[in-house]
Amino acid sequence: MSFKKESFLKLVKSAVSNGVSDIHIRTGERPCFRVRGDLVPVKIDPLTYDDVKLCASVMIKNEKAKEQLDVLKELDGSFNIPKLCRLRFNLLRYQGKMGLILRIIDANIPSTEDLGLPSVVNKIALAHKGLVLVTGATGSGKSSTLAAMINHVNRTKPVHILTLEDPVEYIHQPIKARITQREIGEDTDDFAAALRSALRQDPDIILIGEMRDAETIGIALKAAETGHLVFGTVHTTDALNTIGRLISMFPPEEQDAVRMRISDNLYATISQRLLKTVDGKGRVAAQEIMITSPGIREALSDASKISEIYTYITKGKRGQGTQTFDQHITDLYKAGKITLDEAKNAASSPEDFERNLMFGDEENDETGMY
Repeated sequence: MSFKKESFLKLVKSAVSNGVSDIHIRTGERPCFRVRGDLVPVKIDPLTYDDVKLCASVMIKNEKAKEQLDVLKELDGSFNIPKLCRLRFNLLRYQGKMGLILRIIDANIPSTEDLGLPSVVNKIALAHKGLVLVTGATGSGKSSTLAAMINHVNRTKPVHILTLEDPVEYIHQPIKARITQREIGEDTDDFAAALRSALRQDPDIILIGEMRDAETIGIALKAAETGHLVFGTVHTTDALNTIGRLISMFPPEEQDAVRMRISDNLYATISQRLLKTVDGKGRVAAQEIMITSPGIREALSDASKISEIYTYITKGKRGQGTQTFDQHITDLYKAGKITLDEAKNAASSPEDFERNLMFGDEENDETGMY
């Protein structure tokens, strides 16, 4: 039986009903669903090159790109299936073949409660100004966390939220806020150009889909310095790596000045990983959360003190709501959300995890935190 548009839509519908996060479609292979982190082949015949090309043509909006499908080497885009979901897709070539990787985005925008995120995430979302970075590896749920934070602002404050995304994922409808969502490539040429214009578009909050170069970071810092709240994502594992990555994108002669700008304007970092839940039917985010206290700001401004940041994060758990990965993993295990094996495997430091398990926050005295 030939593969048709209806076959593609049926495949996506099946993925949504089974809680799939990603679909892999590749020439000469059966499609695969990523289910709770694992790739599982779908029980249909392997797809031909023409089948994969048909799937791509269904999703691609640009007619010129459709005409060039046989020579197109890579393409990012999004596709909406009404009343079902949105898809973020990447088309790629490998060894003369065509492939598609689809990320499924729920049509319903999640809340922080839906995602099981700590309540302090809502507090961070309502900050008045500064730079807030959500970080983690690809597939760690950064987009969902940011969508939930924007959703919280939208339900709470009458502000103008401007998002710059590649591509637009969750579609927000105005509740209390006015929301302008711009897609890179469709509505603007690139992040840097969109950001330069953004400062003239009267935003209160700016969301940048990815902080990928020095120019973007520089303009984001300028926006934070001029009183805006700026959300962004970085593909880094934790607060220290995030700070190092941002600074390293600038020439050596500019790095000291950038370090000071970051220390003055970074409001918070939220770094996350997804862990399998105890019932094996879902995943939950484990988060390291850093909110910039005076002590952290001092450590950020001095390269020789940067390692002190984790001391402040650990001690701030009861006061500010900050937490290390291992503190949150301990909380998730004690709440019965993950297994002991999953907790141990995910812990950054098995020794810290064991200590947290035994003593909890008793050792985390906030005295001297600031």
